This record gives sequence, structure tokens and C-alpha cells, in this order.
Amino acid sequence: MSLHNMRNYICTALLTVILGLFLYYAENNLNPYSVRILNLLAINAILAISLNLIYGFTGMFSLGHAGFMAIGAYVCTLLILTPDQKVAMWLLEDMPDFLLHLSLPFFPAVILGGLVAMLFSLIIAVPSLRLGGDYLGIATLGFAEIIRVVITNIPSITNGSLGIKGIPEYANLWWNYGWLLFTLYFIYALLKSNVGNIFKAIRDDEIAARTMGVNAFFYKVLSFCVGGFFAGVGGALTATLISTIDPKMFNFMLTFNILMIVVAGGLGSITGSILGSVVITIMLEWLRIVEDPFSIGDFEVAGIPGMRMVIFSLMLLLIIIFRRSGLLGMREFSWDAVFNFFNRRKQEEWRRS
Repeated sequence: MSLHNMRNYICTALLTVILGLFLYYAENNLNPYSVRILNLLAINAILAISLNLIYGFTGMFSLGHAGFMAIGAYVCTLLILTPDQKVAMWLLEDMPDFLLHLSLPFFPAVILGGLVAMLFSLIIAVPSLRLGGDYLGIATLGFAEIIRVVITNIPSITNGSLGIKGIPEYANLWWNYGWLLFTLYFIYALLKSNVGNIFKAIRDDEIAARTMGVNAFFYKVLSFCVGGFFAGVGGALTATLISTIDPKMFNFMLTFNILMIVVAGGLGSITGSILGSVVITIMLEWLRIVEDPFSIGDFEVAGIPGMRMVIFSLMLLLIIIFRRSGLLGMREFSWDAVFNFFNRRKQEEWRRS
């Protein structure tokens, strides 16, 4: 291993340790609301990275993420609930016996949620990825809506429109950020491999990639399935964080929120997805103040429901108009860039002196 690579590995290890120390501090010292925001940051980052793989790195405009999240959320929930909880909660129709007594620990339940979501993404990808552009977006949006309607209409398995409440809250800071680190490592390694180069070639010019002998359809399906897996994982973590799910949660607005994070952070940038998740998640929570009554001096201002989304949409428009490539564009964080920055600063100070 070269000194250059060793330096980067050491810096990455130190940053991971610092993150662990911060999570330990946050878990023991921050209030529950702040901890909830930190959890949402991690889950949103996982979802944004998975969508960025499909859209930003492979060039497929997909609007089906909410459907894959719903599958992951319901599969994980059904596997971690106890038989007593299922009997008490299923009011519309009785649950089948094979599912009633099926129970798994949290970790394998999350993995199975992701795998089932990946299976459905494969089923959806085979017919829909033969389309392109806006047609692909419409098709995936339609499949996401179909998944939501099916969940509503199979009450013996999903409890229908009543949803599921009292889900064990397993998704703490350690689980969420552990999955985020795994997602980062997996997607980074995938994009650094030859497969990642093929994804980018398909994004930049699919016809040219086909001319070079690339099986574009196979690699598009692969990218779609990997993105679907991590969307299912994000859905499973979301369910066990908020402890309640219902079909109405997984509508188009959920996909739109994830898409906003990706666009704001930068299409084709993993670092941008993380930065976008931080900015968007915090702004969405902070802007809640405009929906509640507040005072300006002696004036009382009534809250306007839905106003935070209006303000947030205007902010997103400003980003698209003045920073079309997003906050980072296609740039990525790297230790080389950090050290080069400090080296240039030192050289400038040396010249001035």
C-alpha cells in the first residue's frame, strides 16, 4: 500500500471514529427531537444515494422510489411484529397462519425488506426500462401507485388502509448510520469499478455505449435493482423509526422529496446526496415555524398550513435557476482535494511572507 493510500485510509478511519463519538454524544445528550432529525438525515441520505445511482449515475428518470420504500417497510414490519401484536392489530381480516407465526430479528428483516424490494424492482425494470426519458418516469410512477393500491387492498396481509401501528422502534442512530456507511461503501465501490464506468457511459451516451458492445439493458436493470434494494432498506428503517405506517405515506410526494434532495445536492455526486439530505431535511423541519402562529413585535401572525412547502419549492427553484448542477454538481469530496487546498494555502502564505 502506498503512503498516499495509507494516508487516505487513516483519515477515513479517523472521520468514522469522530462520527461514532458524535453519535454517542448525541444519543446521551441531545433532546429526542434533535435525535429524530439526525435519524432522518441518515435515512434520507440512503434514499438519495440510491435514487442518485439510478438517475444521476445511470441516467434513468425514475419516480418509483416510494413504491420500493413501501415494500421494504411492510416486509420488515411483518417480520419483526410478534404474533400477539398481529392478532390484536389485524381487524379487517385475519392474517394467514404462515405469516402470523413468521418472525425474524431486526437485521435480517431489513435485509429481506431490501431483497423483496429488489425483486419487485426487477419485475418493474424488465418492461419499463425499454422506455426512456419522460416515458420511463411515468411508467415507474404508475408502478409505484399500483404498489400502494395493492397494499391497500390486501388487508389480510397489510391490514389495508388502517395501516400498522406500534412497530418496535429498532432504527436508532447506530442502525441508521451503520446502514448509511454500508450504503456509501457499497455504492462507492460499485461506481469505482468497471460497472460504474459502464453506468456513466450509458448516462452520457447510451447509443455510443451500445456501439462499443455494452449490454445497456442489462446494466440499466442492474442499477435499477441495486437502487431498489437500498430504497427498500430505507423504507424498513423509516417504518421502525416512526413506528407506524399506512399506504397513504408512500405517495408521489415522498418520491418528490427524495428527488429534491438529489437535485439540490447534485446529480452524479454521492457527496452531493449527503449534503442535500442535510440541507433539505433541516430546512423542511425549520420551515415548520411558518405554519404555526408566531409574533413579530405586537403583531400576531397566524400560521398558514402548507406554507413551508411553498417557501421550500421557491428555494428549490432558486437552486435550479442559479445553481442548475446542484450544490456540488458532479464533484465529490476527497482527501486529496482537502490536502491540496491546505497545501495551496501554505504556499500562498509562504509567498506573501
